[in-house]
Amino acid sequence: MDIILDKKGNTEASIKINLKEEDYQPKIEEKVKEYRKKANLKGFRPGKVPAGLIKKMYGKGIKVEEINQMLTKSLPKFIQENNLKLVGEPIPDIEAAKNIDWDHQQEFEFVYEVGYVNDFTYELSDQVKVPQYNIKVTDKDMQETLDNLKNQFAGHEHVEKSEKEDQLKGKITQEDGDIASESARIDLSRHEESQIKQFVGAAKGDTISFDIREVFPEDYQVASLLGMKSDEVKEVAGAFQFQIEDIQRKTPAEINQELFDQVFGKDAVSGEEEFTQKMRETMEENFRKETHNLLTRDIRDNFLDNTDIETPNDFLKRWLLIKYEGQLTEEQMDKEFDQYLKDLKWNLITNKIAEDKEVNVGNEDVKNEARKLIEAQLGQSGLLDQLGDNIDVFIDNYLKGDNGNNYMNVMNQARSEKIFQVIKDNITIEEQEVDLDGFKEKVQKSN
Repeated sequence: MDIILDKKGNTEASIKINLKEEDYQPKIEEKVKEYRKKANLKGFRPGKVPAGLIKKMYGKGIKVEEINQMLTKSLPKFIQENNLKLVGEPIPDIEAAKNIDWDHQQEFEFVYEVGYVNDFTYELSDQVKVPQYNIKVTDKDMQETLDNLKNQFAGHEHVEKSEKEDQLKGKITQEDGDIASESARIDLSRHEESQIKQFVGAAKGDTISFDIREVFPEDYQVASLLGMKSDEVKEVAGAFQFQIEDIQRKTPAEINQELFDQVFGKDAVSGEEEFTQKMRETMEENFRKETHNLLTRDIRDNFLDNTDIETPNDFLKRWLLIKYEGQLTEEQMDKEFDQYLKDLKWNLITNKIAEDKEVNVGNEDVKNEARKLIEAQLGQSGLLDQLGDNIDVFIDNYLKGDNGNNYMNVMNQARSEKIFQVIKDNITIEEQEVDLDGFKEKVQKSN
């Protein structure tokens, strides 16, 4: 068997596999012997069917099967022995394969297009500097969060005259008097003032005339108002009337034990001081997650910007269109290719770092990562305490789920976390304290 690597540039090549009869014929003869032992044909004793008859009946199928098995084994072996760092997968020459005469041809040539990357270097040292922002929780942040919670858990009161933030309930009729909806709701807070000026200051029992498309320009809005489907209201337009039957106004929740229980769970905190402290701790934890996410992105961007990797872009585009045929159009690929390329390069960089720094992930690492994920998920719902000592059993069952996919996903997450920690340990993290507004500006600049 002859295998030839024909390089077409720095990142693309073709691999040609040439097979002669002496390469595959011995395997075919062995397979024929196996068929003879198992064949059960009328007129012949078991194991006595002539080899010629076996070849006539099954010879072509045996040849195709054995040659395909040889290709399946030899191609990956050649790639490994030549240390080719492939991206994507080999693309076989389908047109050439269609023209093979399996009945009469004795010599074969199979061609595969491949894309690869050459060795590259990255810098992992204290000369690499990335900012780590620590958000300081200010009194302003605390007040805004408290106001949001009071609105989130607000009650309602019934009033006689409407204001901009109120919700109106009533009956909608068309200009000719036909009822369009018996129980419509209009949330004034969701509209621009210019759209609902005739509703603001109206009283319970008033009838308001309005152009439905001025207040509700989108089909889905009209459909929601009238209790219909979007495709049923495309022609709905013109003058309507709304008879106000009720006006509801939000009343911010009071700062009391009921609010504390709604926010953190029953009896999790008691008293305003404990509630304020718990709220601050929760905000700080959420801020840490946000800053960690930005640090991760900034580190990734730093390595992508400063690591030179030449990739086989033309090959990758062909491979992607083949791999996702029917799911991916050329237009979609062109739109998403830059992001795909960034993900590919980051994967290449982290794999090389893992190899150079001997990052390994064992079963205990996977279990510990699964524990962190489960504690984060169940802790929010209060179910974690109910598991008690059974959490290890829960973790084991989770990792066995989805035919092992859960285990692989968690293992990949644990590996990513380990690699990221190695990177952090070897570069300079420059900590900077900012307020929330300052952090938002940093995020915006980073996008």
